[in-house]
Amino acid sequence: MLSFNSKKQLLQFLAEDIGKGDVTSALLTKKKISVKIISREKAIIAGTKYAKEIFKIKGCTAIIEKKDGSKILPNQTIMRITGDAGKILTCERTVLNLLTRMSGIATQTNELVKKIPSRTKLYATRKTAPGLRYFDKEAVEIGGGKKHRLRLDEMVMIKDNHIAAESSLLSLIQKAKKKHKKFEVEVENMSDALLAAREGATIIMLDNFTPGQISKTIQVLKKNKLRKKVQLEASGGITSKNISKYGKTGVDIISVGSITNSVNGIDVSLEV
Repeated sequence: MLSFNSKKQLLQFLAEDIGKGDVTSALLTKKKISVKIISREKAIIAGTKYAKEIFKIKGCTAIIEKKDGSKILPNQTIMRITGDAGKILTCERTVLNLLTRMSGIATQTNELVKKIPSRTKLYATRKTAPGLRYFDKEAVEIGGGKKHRLRLDEMVMIKDNHIAAESSLLSLIQKAKKKHKKFEVEVENMSDALLAAREGATIIMLDNFTPGQISKTIQVLKKNKLRKKVQLEASGGITSKNISKYGKTGVDIISVGSITNSVNGIDVSLEV
């Protein structure tokens, strides 16, 4: 079942592409055709239920052959669609764009998840394309990651610029504790991590820490009997080349912005 907001966004996506009308498809003779969407490369497919909904909006019937989360190989059929020729082709680019992006995010996420221990969770960030966050984050989840915060109203996250503006990390933590049971604090050094843990932060983001610095911080937290009281998140400069090293440190969460802000789209195409 699609949410109201996602349906509304799909309508907006179509309207953005169609404008005042698809003048090319208007040249076609009115007739029913059958088409299929096929993969051009190995990937994790994502976005099929939204693709189906877009075709449905235009009165076409779509059957999903490969559900979200399925592994696909080159030249496999993802969906079969029947309907008016002009309406199907009007939907084509919007559908393919969404499938391409979401499948790219799911695939990249899945590749990273396989490089870290199962106890460590891979989180998305808010580094998403405006208007596409709902879909970007869902693609991360399909790929085996976690959504984290979808919006600013979901959880307090005290970051470096908040601290710079307030001039006091302790003051912000004390204010957060009065209003919220759960909050996260971004720190850039071990002493601030220790302060945040002592003051009751739920999650501590270790920003731009090396794996060695994270390991040392964990040892200090254990020594002070604070490690079990907080979740630790590694963030900043984490790539497919070094994520395994971060996973071995024992952090609870690894957040990677590139899975949504530097998407390598998956090649899919529609064939009549």
